[in-house]
Amino acid sequence: MKRPHVIVNCASSVDGKIALVGKHPLKLSCEEDMARVHRLRNECDAVLVGIETVLADDPKLTVKEKYVPGCRQPLRVIIDSRFRTPENAEVMKPVAPTLIVTCCREFKRGHVEVITCGDDRVDLSALMEFLHTRGVKKLLVEGGSTIIWSFLKEQLVDKMMVFFSPLIIGGTAPSIAGGEGAESEEETIRFELQAVERLGNGYLVTLIPRYAQ
Repeated sequence: MKRPHVIVNCASSVDGKIALVGKHPLKLSCEEDMARVHRLRNECDAVLVGIETVLADDPKLTVKEKYVPGCRQPLRVIIDSRFRTPENAEVMKPVAPTLIVTCCREFKRGHVEVITCGDDRVDLSALMEFLHTRGVKKLLVEGGSTIIWSFLKEQLVDKMMVFFSPLIIGGTAPSIAGGEGAESEEETIRFELQAVERLGNGYLVTLIPRYAQ
């Protein structure tokens, strides 16, 4: 299968949580990590999140000139099987092109394109092939936890970068990878530790998945 090079990037607490209990957003990246994320976005052709991230965080998914002078804006890709993206969401504003991937409708309106890809849930493998045909060579996946698990489970991730902030959230807060999770040791996702770097008040960990053959 021809597909983009996929990088998963997220920020986490020490105990692997990416938001507060109840999925309430919490800023985990320090200023140094924010600068890194914007440089990474600028290097990628597209940035992808799921609809739950859009509804919870309302992200812009753009590159800030503050961090990258003369930046370019990547394609914003939203996994939204039932088309719940609000019309006033930041990703619907015309500062960058947006592709919403659904299972229910299609249209093209200005900078927003909606396509169907799958029946009950979005077919990620088919989407990767579609993005490849659109010229997306490097894709940045920023969450949320269900999306990250789905990409890992389908062995679509080439590199994973996690910034660990020095705090603990605990409880039932969402973790880096959600979804149904592994039910056996064979279903766990194993990684090779590529690098650990002190960044601001935390640590950036770079991991390479080692999928079972």
